[in-house]
Amino acid sequence: MTDEPTRAPDPALLGRSAPVDPPDVPTRTLVLVGSGVWTLALVVTLLVPALHTGERSWWPWACVTGLALGAFAWWYVRRGRHDAAGA
Repeated sequence: MTDEPTRAPDPALLGRSAPVDPPDVPTRTLVLVGSGVWTLALVVTLLVPALHTGERSWWPWACVTGLALGAFAWWYVRRGRHDAAGA
């Protein structure tokens, strides 16, 4: 334990933080992997009758929706802005 009194933070520095660089994430790869997983889920769901009949009849449509969102994400990521550093 120290005997030094604690100092209040400098009011001029409150609310400021060091600049943080955005993480370098391979977004296109993530979209492709996610779409691949949805494709695999759709194939499995369609091959196993118990996974697309009765109460689970909506499961294939969930996979199709995932693929559609993946296609949109692929288009959106490829379109890009190319000026994120200047934003």
